[in-house]
Amino acid sequence: GASGLAVGVLLGGVLTTASWRLTFVINVPVTVLCALGAVILLGPARDHVQAGTVPTLGSVLGTGTVLALVLGLTFGAQWGWNSAPCLSCLGLALAGCVGFVRNERSARGVLIDPVLRRIRSLRVAAVATALYMASVGSEFYLLTLALQVLKGYPPLLAGMAFLPLALMVTVGSTTAGRAVRRCGAPRVLAGGFAVSAAGLLWLAFMLPGDSYAGDLLVGLLLSGFGHGAVYTSMFVIGTHDVPAARQGTAGALLTTSQYVAGALTVAVLTLVLGSSPDDAHFQAAFLLTAVAAASGFGLAVGMANHVPFVRLDSSCGG
Repeated sequence: GASGLAVGVLLGGVLTTASWRLTFVINVPVTVLCALGAVILLGPARDHVQAGTVPTLGSVLGTGTVLALVLGLTFGAQWGWNSAPCLSCLGLALAGCVGFVRNERSARGVLIDPVLRRIRSLRVAAVATALYMASVGSEFYLLTLALQVLKGYPPLLAGMAFLPLALMVTVGSTTAGRAVRRCGAPRVLAGGFAVSAAGLLWLAFMLPGDSYAGDLLVGLLLSGFGHGAVYTSMFVIGTHDVPAARQGTAGALLTTSQYVAGALTVAVLTLVLGSSPDDAHFQAAFLLTAVAAASGFGLAVGMANHVPFVRLDSSCGG
């Protein structure tokens, strides 16, 4: 996945240079190939899978709540917080949230399995995935805008500028895989968030500079390494205590938390940047992502002190 990220940022620049529409078209053959590969390589696996039904009401309420909230934030930035579209969407989001919680507590068919709700490590990991998306997970979005709007980079050059970041994601992910076995996933997660926060803070204060190597590169290397470490360890934590029969559902829950947080973060960052962002707007946006990473660090430290997911090696302390 991380190696695909490195290729993707460069390929995205090449495609955008030709036409921005190609960045969407390219996903079609890739998706088709992945679907065919899953059918051919995985095949049916029904021996240990219990058939179930999709909780329609819970799905509609959950999806509708997030959609209404994102639209409300978007309309608020565009037309004002007292505008009818903004207030209507925010009201629908509140009503949908209340309805979703009530449905999950009382309905027979719920979206989130009660067994999974009781697993503390999964709950904490879901928060960690949300903070990941609110920090380094949204860095590509912010940095793309900064490079092209502030720096005036053409798409291909912007894609090339991402390569150190993407390569360090690969390094961080590989390093975290080994470190988890020695130090435990919570400590690796804490370290990843700490490095991520440092990198994002660097970018927040150095972004106005004119030199890529002197002003941006250090922040990209730090945040990229932290990105890889966080991504690897948060999924290890989230699935560690989950029964084998529910591993797929737990993974889906973590992914859902990740992308819901991503949608909300993009909406908030769009509010911060406004329609004509300058250095101050981008600095504020990067500071917000750094705060999210620092919050993830605090969460992970609390986990490391109370939940020993992996037996710790003596070289890691305590």
